[in-house]
Amino acid sequence: MSKLRFQITMTLDGYVAGPNQSLDRPIGEGTEHLHDWLFATKAFHEMHGGDEGGSGINDDIVREAFANVGATIMGRNMFGGGPGPWRADQPWNGWWGENPPFHTPVFVLTHHARPPLEMQGGTTFHFVTDGIESALRQAKALAAGKDVSLGGGAEVAQ
Repeated sequence: MSKLRFQITMTLDGYVAGPNQSLDRPIGEGTEHLHDWLFATKAFHEMHGGDEGGSGINDDIVREAFANVGATIMGRNMFGGGPGPWRADQPWNGWWGENPPFHTPVFVLTHHARPPLEMQGGTTFHFVTDGIESALRQAKALAAGKDVSLGGGAEVAQ
């Protein structure tokens, strides 16, 4: 039976992102080092096709976070592309390049419909406009008994 799992990087004073998110600052101003711990792990580099990074407790945490995950739910800001309707003249395909690290279905909560976006490595982004309950139902169906990971941001967690 699949579980819904949530993990997020948070500052000690409770912030998961800064103000003024933009294409130049994906998680807002003042958050440049929020994920330094993650970027330094071997597991992070492996998910992106590399072999650098270190082992240890942080690496163990990243490996555990991605183990047995069959689908992910995330908010529009985590996927990115800016607010409002999707731009047909400049289609946004996420922050991760052509081969995102998920390698499973990803359900993006948004107010703006868009056809599914198939990427390399088995990641397909599905854009859900009818709420988190619908996204969870769809994610569980495609997770094939594995867990569903609830990604950022703060509104998604709430």
